[in-house]
Amino acid sequence: MVHRSAGAGCAALAVLGTLVLTGTSAAVAAEPPVPTTATSAAETLDAHKPSAEVLRALRRDLGLTEAQAKTRLVNEAEAGTRAGRLQNALGERFAGAWLHGATSADLTVATTDVADIPVIEAGGAHAAVAKTGLDELGAAKEKLEATAARIKGLDTPVRYVDVRANRVTVQATSRSAGNALIAASGVDRKLVGVKVSADRPRALYDVRGGDAFHNIEAETRCSVGFSVTMDEQQGFATAGHCGRQGDSTAGYNSVAQGTFGAATFPGGDMAWVGVNDDWTATPNVKAAGGSTIEVTGSVQALVGAAVCRAGSTSGWHCGRIEQHDTSVSYDEGTVDGVTETTVCAESGDSGGSVVAGTQAQGVLSGGSGDCTSGGTTYYQPINPLLETYGLVLRTSTSSTGTPGGVPDEPTGTWAPGQVYGVGSEVTYGGVTYACLQPHQAQAAWQPAGTPALWQRL
Repeated sequence: MVHRSAGAGCAALAVLGTLVLTGTSAAVAAEPPVPTTATSAAETLDAHKPSAEVLRALRRDLGLTEAQAKTRLVNEAEAGTRAGRLQNALGERFAGAWLHGATSADLTVATTDVADIPVIEAGGAHAAVAKTGLDELGAAKEKLEATAARIKGLDTPVRYVDVRANRVTVQATSRSAGNALIAASGVDRKLVGVKVSADRPRALYDVRGGDAFHNIEAETRCSVGFSVTMDEQQGFATAGHCGRQGDSTAGYNSVAQGTFGAATFPGGDMAWVGVNDDWTATPNVKAAGGSTIEVTGSVQALVGAAVCRAGSTSGWHCGRIEQHDTSVSYDEGTVDGVTETTVCAESGDSGGSVVAGTQAQGVLSGGSGDCTSGGTTYYQPINPLLETYGLVLRTSTSSTGTPGGVPDEPTGTWAPGQVYGVGSEVTYGGVTYACLQPHQAQAAWQPAGTPALWQRL
């Protein structure tokens, strides 16, 4: 059980930056202006100037007004920085963070120690007191994963840490199947709940449309995810179940395109394709009506944040992040570390791009349901994919394999192109910084100038 405090201190909000609160309280008279200071997280992540395509999709799929959609994107960018600071401050007592409300105006941070409530409220968030820390829940989930892999748990296809409920959840086709997995794992039953659902997630093949590519050897089609580079080699990231290392590809126009440089599936669901000189990697992601948005980075969004997906079967759709670090068992095997969302998808959307505003989040792995009745989807997060294969995300600020070019002095252990997680420490200009949000470093995001991403120690 998670117990929440009444609210966050107003004085702290004035110091740390202000969440834009609209449509959530009668006490809020009008929409405040979007933050425009150089240190604003919203400005760092380009959340303060969303594209028309993102706004239209958020209005359609989440039922927001245009003003609410704009406000939500700013709030989510600002909240990510707050959550990172508090996670670093709480350490092993940290029990998760999540957003809620139509405009994501409410950030909740959980702790296992009631004494942390003033710290959390001073950090600009609502406080929740939980029985179990995130690290302990993660360890319990790992035991469940090992057991599910041993018994091929297709009747328990999804496992994740639910930070809002402060427990591990096993999604099973029956309660008895879920209970059997828990018993076999030896995990404390108090830490795990069972969610009964007939849904069986599946990998999504046979993509068609402008972003489609064809695996010649496997005779399958999938979607381009995000453009990447490895030194001078250009290419794109996609789902691992779309091919094997060495497989040849052709583009949407049937022109020879490239070769799978590497692929992982199951275990993860990640791959990348190196393209030939006829193809150029761009930072663009297709949106509605053939329009595009430009990717500017890969800062990971919080649970509850809005995300949009590009797929060449069902097109451009949006929804919310439900859970990070989810494990899903497909017929082909288990995939760990994917993110669960409410964005719909259909067979053929696999490998496509998932974005939060202009920030790359991941490539579509699989799911259940469809875009008529709704459904659940899972994506492979992009930062682990980039780190695993040594790739650099192509963004609107980069023209070479190094994001944004070569950084100016001063230097240190921080380096563009590296993937950093919350709590990672680097030096830059003789100063030590701690990472606040998972991301791949861009040269324009040097620690000294991006307090949205880095905390000076």
